[in-house]
Amino acid sequence: MSATGLEVFDRTIHLTNSWLDEIMETLPRDRQLAWHALGAVLRAIRDRVPIELAAHLGAQLPLMVRGTYYDRFRPSDAPQNWRSAEQFLAIIAAELSSTRPVSVTDAAHAVFQVLNHYVDPGQVEKVRHALPEEVRAMWPESKRTPRRAESVS
Repeated sequence: MSATGLEVFDRTIHLTNSWLDEIMETLPRDRQLAWHALGAVLRAIRDRVPIELAAHLGAQLPLMVRGTYYDRFRPSDAPQNWRSAEQFLAIIAAELSSTRPVSVTDAAHAVFQVLNHYVDPGQVEKVRHALPEEVRAMWPESKRTPRRAESVS
């Protein structure tokens, strides 16, 4: 039986919880902190990449995650032009300033890992390559095989 009465909501809740569980493998076991870290990192990425690429990434996110991704989005202000990992981490730190203390670098790495795990590898690579070199160096390449190349048993 459906928990919410709508399959689309049940599925996005399940997927979002899977993402948060994976983030909590790196960060403290605090679902609220994981949620805030996910949103902060995604929004920092979204605001730096070209708008079309940001939209393509947003389309691959679970519905609930997509909501936090687009929260406070101002397309007329994008893309921003920061260039260093230090600036990227400062943006995330500012968003996480009202949460319990957490390593901003760990938060970024945890979200990068989740994106590598759940988002199409080709899309991940496009986003990675749209970011400054210092940030790209923080984000490991996806080792996942694209879905279309996976064999079906």
